[in-house]
Amino acid sequence: MPKGLLIAAFDFSNVAEDEFHDWYDLEHIPERERVLGFGACERWIGANNPKISIATYDLDTINVLRSPAYQAIGGNNLSVWSKRITAKCNRLLRFEGEQINPGEAVAPRGAGGLLLVSMGIPAEMEADFNAWYDTEHLPALAAVPGVLAARRYRAPHGINRYAAVYHLSGPEVRESAAWKKAANSPWTDKLRPHFQNLVNILARAYRRGG
Repeated sequence: MPKGLLIAAFDFSNVAEDEFHDWYDLEHIPERERVLGFGACERWIGANNPKISIATYDLDTINVLRSPAYQAIGGNNLSVWSKRITAKCNRLLRFEGEQINPGEAVAPRGAGGLLLVSMGIPAEMEADFNAWYDTEHLPALAAVPGVLAARRYRAPHGINRYAAVYHLSGPEVRESAAWKKAANSPWTDKLRPHFQNLVNILARAYRRGG
């Protein structure tokens, strides 16, 4: 069965930095690590804006998010601390999706950077979009030196139905000549104008106190 992924991205400019990190590290992440079916729970900080936060949660399947154990700590059952912090943040993306390529790959260990890309695509372009992503774009970026993993996901609903996450040895990989060559092609240029609600965030691995 395909793996799942939960992504939460925030701009936390309106929250005290120490409290934001304490909330994530001491309550929010540990709560989710205790839920059966959660795998790697990773945090990332914007490479160009340290007030941007991304959390990625590998899931055995997307159905983990429907389990009683997760429902007990998510949605309307968020803790008082969670509700207070998230109310002050600007949510950039919440994405729940099923892995469509390569299907069952999990997050690699030791990544120093992450690129998150999420968007919608008009229905009439969807077949071409998926063919481009699976046969050209994802394989080309996966082969770039410094790319540790390249995975893409589809959500069951919402504007941003697609997301791709690239684990990198470091954020600088995206600035390499090899990446820029792989990321651009005539097929890419044809599809880019049709991306809807594009979210594109380059981040570094979060290290507490670092």
